[in-house]
Parts: sequence; structure tokens; C-alpha cells
Amino acid sequence: MILSVVWDVSPVMFTFPDWLPLLGDREVRWYGLLFAASFIFGYMIMQRVFKREKMPIEVLDQLSTYMLIATVVGARLGHCLFYEPAYYLANPIEILKVWEGGLASHGAAVGIIIALIIFSKKHQKTFYWTIDRIVIVVALAGFLIRMGNLMNSEIFGHATTLPWGFYFIKYHDVTMHANPRHPTQIYEGIVYLATFFFLLRSYFKGGMGEKQPGFLFGWFLMLIFGSRFFVEFLKEPQVGFESSMALNMGQWLSIPFVLAGFYIWYTGYNKRLKAK
Repeated sequence: MILSVVWDVSPVMFTFPDWLPLLGDREVRWYGLLFAASFIFGYMIMQRVFKREKMPIEVLDQLSTYMLIATVVGARLGHCLFYEPAYYLANPIEILKVWEGGLASHGAAVGIIIALIIFSKKHQKTFYWTIDRIVIVVALAGFLIRMGNLMNSEIFGHATTLPWGFYFIKYHDVTMHANPRHPTQIYEGIVYLATFFFLLRSYFKGGMGEKQPGFLFGWFLMLIFGSRFFVEFLKEPQVGFESSMALNMGQWLSIPFVLAGFYIWYTGYNKRLKAK
């Protein structure tokens, strides 16, 4: 009987040979590859969306640029300001060192929303038209990024006796190696992937992008951040100050998103009923 999983996977996919100019000895990590894949697959799906909507591909290219910048900047600032503000405000140059790690999904969400408001105004689309389509690929991106966290052996949970507990051998703190841990990256990843398929079907088969503006966005917020709220109970604290909190920072930041999602879905549902 398998009582646990020994996770001893290297976060490095491969290293370029040292004789290659510029690339010699540089590592290609699973996390970076999966992060890039989220934009590639997202672009491919959005091509189908734009073709269905009869929108020019040039507009999609602009939207992709907005999304890339908003995701990286928002996620980085979110981590720095929500989790370690004292350190990063005292050392602002460190904020630029994205390659050293430290990204927050809540910050990415805020950054994306701001970018899409600007994009929608520029292209004379309603905010809901834009966000209802974007959240489909954002859910998929969330799944791929959580798989990147798994490959990095990071953001895992408390010790567990469940048979699917993971020994994260590559984690830098050897005191965490004594007991198997909840693979919370997988827990979240499964919800994100299921959310992706639900939103994809609701848009292409159910026509919810037109029938009820805000339907996809509302459900995205409720499912993604609702699951995040509950999974956080199983996670190890990301920063020291969270140990003394009844709810950690991730949970406090998730609550407004869940409430906003319910409000958006509910008001849209009422409008849809009245229109019948």
C-alpha cells in the first residue's frame, strides 16, 4: 500500500550546455515553462473566442500585451505589498527581482481588472464583455501555475496522515521533510482546471457571454477564490506574521473577491429574469 508520495522532482527542466554563447549554464525551470504555456494556450483559446465574436486578431494581440504586463506587475506588487511590505518598502529595488520568486494571485487579479478596464474603454467594449471571456483562460493559467508550484516543491500544506501526502524532498527547509504534507497545489489546481472547463462550456455551449453579462466573471470569482479560502486552512504560512492570525492573508484577501463574485452573478441573474 502506498502511504505517501516521495516528491523529489527537480524544479529545473534542463540546463543549456556551457559552450553555448549567452545561454551557457542557464537553467530552464518547469515553473517558467508552465507560466509561459499559460499565455500560449490562453492565446490559442482567445483566438477561437475572437473568431466567434468576429473581432480582429490585432485587438487580441493588444489584449495579450495588457494581460502579460498586468499579470506580472500585479502579482509581483501584490506579494510585495500584501505579504512583506516592510521589507520591500525599505528595499524597493528588490521588487524588480521577479526571478527570485514572490508572486501573489490576488495582486494579479487586481492588476488584470485594472488593465481590462483600460482596454475596454479604449476599444469601446463593456467591461463585462472583456472580463467574461478573459476569465476562461485565467482559470487555465491558474491550474498551470499551481503545477509550477508543485514542480518547485513550494506552497504546500500542513502535515497529514492521508495516503496522498507528499514528502517534498527538494524543499529548502529540512525540518519540513519529517512528515508528508497536503499537496495543496494539486487541490487548488484541480478546482482551477474544473472551473476552466465549466466556464469554457458555459461560453461556447451555453452562450452565457451574451445571455447574462457577468455570469462567467461572477462564477470565476466565487469558485477560484472560494476554493482558495478553504484550501488556505491546510496550507503552511507563507510569511511569519500569518502564524498568529485566525485567518491568513490569502483568506482575508479572498473574501472580497468571493462577495463581489456573488453580487455580480446575482444582479446579472435578476436582470436576466426580468428581461424574460
